[in-house]
Amino acid sequence: QVQLAESGGGLVQAGGSLRLSCAASGSIFSTNVMGWYRQVPGKQRELVADITSGRRTTYADSVKGRFTISRDNVKNMVYLQMDSLKSEDTALYYCNVDVTTLSFRNLKVWGQGTLVTVSS
Repeated sequence: QVQLAESGGGLVQAGGSLRLSCAASGSIFSTNVMGWYRQVPGKQRELVADITSGRRTTYADSVKGRFTISRDNVKNMVYLQMDSLKSEDTALYYCNVDVTTLSFRNLKVWGQGTLVTVSS
């Protein structure tokens, strides 16, 4: 079917930067909305940012001005550039992609998650 592969998480000091990447592969006709969510233990998963196929973006208020989402429609990839990181950005970050498959099914696919830890 469709798989997502995330990379780029890790440990960084407060004020530093990380770039997350997510590659979609499999039986893909088109990728529609692509986004990043995050979750900490005991809390609900929350939207960090998403981007439409036309590159319209949405950001959580907590990351506006610090994070930038972008995508490569040819490679079916989405990126999240995270700058000026804060300890409260520590979370498991998940890639999410709305996909139309080659058989014209619409799927919402989740990645496995990549851990971002910001030390203060």
